[in-house]
Amino acid sequence: MVGRVSATLAPSPVRRTPPSTAPRRRTRVLALPEARWALASTVAFLIAFPLDLAGASAWLYGPLYVVAYAAGGWEPALEGLRALREKSLDVDLLMIVAALGAAAIGQVLDGALLIVIFATSGALEALATARTADSVRGLLDLAPTTATRLSPDGTEETVPTDRLAVGDTVLVRPGERIGADGRVLEGESEADQATITGEPLPVPKAPGDEVFAGTLNGNGALRVRVERDPADSVIARIVGLVEEASRTKAPTQLFIEKVEQRYAVGVVVATLAVFGIPLAFGEDLTEALLRAMTFMIVASPCAVVLATMPPLLSAIANAGRHGVLVKSAVAMERLGEVDVAALDKTGTLTEGTPEVTAVRPLPGSGLDEDALLALAAAAEHPSEHPLARAVVAAAGARGLRPAAAEEFVATPGRGVRATVEGAVVTVGRPGEHGASDGVVIDGEVLDGEVTGGDLVGRRDSGGTTVLVARDGVAVGLLTLTDRVRHDASAAVAGLTAVTGTAPVLLTGDNPRTAARVAADTGITDVRAGLLPQDKVTAVRELQGGGGRKVLFVGDGVNDAPALAAAHSGVAMGRAGSDLALETADAVVVRDELVAIPAVVRLSRAARRLVVQNLVIAGVCIAVLVVWDLVGHLPLPLGVAGHEGSTVIVGLNGLRLLRESAWRRAVG
Repeated sequence: MVGRVSATLAPSPVRRTPPSTAPRRRTRVLALPEARWALASTVAFLIAFPLDLAGASAWLYGPLYVVAYAAGGWEPALEGLRALREKSLDVDLLMIVAALGAAAIGQVLDGALLIVIFATSGALEALATARTADSVRGLLDLAPTTATRLSPDGTEETVPTDRLAVGDTVLVRPGERIGADGRVLEGESEADQATITGEPLPVPKAPGDEVFAGTLNGNGALRVRVERDPADSVIARIVGLVEEASRTKAPTQLFIEKVEQRYAVGVVVATLAVFGIPLAFGEDLTEALLRAMTFMIVASPCAVVLATMPPLLSAIANAGRHGVLVKSAVAMERLGEVDVAALDKTGTLTEGTPEVTAVRPLPGSGLDEDALLALAAAAEHPSEHPLARAVVAAAGARGLRPAAAEEFVATPGRGVRATVEGAVVTVGRPGEHGASDGVVIDGEVLDGEVTGGDLVGRRDSGGTTVLVARDGVAVGLLTLTDRVRHDASAAVAGLTAVTGTAPVLLTGDNPRTAARVAADTGITDVRAGLLPQDKVTAVRELQGGGGRKVLFVGDGVNDAPALAAAHSGVAMGRAGSDLALETADAVVVRDELVAIPAVVRLSRAARRLVVQNLVIAGVCIAVLVVWDLVGHLPLPLGVAGHEGSTVIVGLNGLRLLRESAWRRAVG
């Protein structure tokens, strides 16, 4: 059944539904050709069987048996012959030969029963595998086919969503589905994101918030700027990567297929021996041939071949629904092997954007915290520097309205100067624009250290501290830090639990900043000041010559070499560089760090199911083979046992599609 199963893994063309509805698409049984042929074979057999038992003329039931044989056996026979032409022995061909062999010795009924059960089993496998693709491909049905695009002059135009481009502005009315991944420009509403993020409650959306294609808008109207090409939306990437994964084969699967050819040849040789040896010792020809045909059936490795891919593809589909895009079955299998994790800092453990964490007016300045922050924000407002944006955002969060700035000047690496309400205000490192070096605050001295290419003051906390001066007199300090992600500590704890080893922090930042982030997240092994090649060296040291398998998590161009060198690499999707996203084995679309230990657990669950399936298949084959050789195994019972074990293995592998599998992985 290998040929038919692999064919069903390739997803069929997607048919999108109107935007007003979002049904969960499930493949209809009779939509599958395997099911239609199996039904025709079964109907012909069920009509012929009572006629045969009633002693009717063979001219009545004989043609019906021929229909049963042809309908249920033509496709696997054709696939088997094609494989044979390529000098490969397909196990499906063994089933057809066994059925024809039974018919040749007068056991037409037994052969027809074999074909019917064989065809029905193949249809069930095809349906189960199609449901794997349904669970992910159905996400595309959620995406609307049209969107309302706003032109610069405010006019509305209804366009197909696949014609939207990055930078377009779309209008999303109440109750509509959002047509593209983007960011809210205007309006407030709520979005039902359960299909993308799994969040059970609608999520408030306001200017600056991210929205996803296919999610349902609430009661407010939104103007959304498109930030991803429709072909690169979260939904499209999930589907694309799962489709790509369905065409790859994990190492276990490759090993099984490599052994399968030799095993199939061995089955043929053993079948000839089971037939020829008893016949040489005087056994009846019919009995010897029937025993040999039964042996060929029960010894065929159909269930073994099916043991690997369904669990891995199910895990890939489930992870994709929860925002982790695993690129292949190989990658999913490797994720479950990791035993130590190494994490980048900026953009991985932290959000990659600075925020103001301390506002400290100097004694005698006459300013309180709000006044100092408003003064700094006024000077920084025209600047596009990340630190300036953080200062302005902090003022906005406090409801402050900075005054207008005039004569703005920005000096790269030094800071800004502007005239605010008649006073010259500077924000930058000590010593710039007339401010004084060596300012002492609470016994600590700002030293004007040069770090990371920016000339800014540094404090021992690891944060970036800038000095605010008015008319050349220092009036206060602002401390900015790269905020640690809210789930970083939980992710570190989860990776420690799942690998049995505490993660390692690998960063190019300075030791003080790295130590602060490590302390906030519970990491004790910190390696700072690393260049890209140093990260690769650190990963290889952790691997210890191949004795350990390292999972590296990063987001930047400088992380790509380490992602490639590690046993498994995971990239942060939102801010990740294109090179990092291409190099990694998996992408965390929503930058939820806790999803990383969850997908490792899911991979290990898939690996356990693979082992379970191999045990089930092996035990069934062994029991049936021994029964046939030692005792007398009826052909119909052998067929039922063989095909039944194949179906059980296939359905067992699909258990990881369930939502409960992800909940268990999250813990």
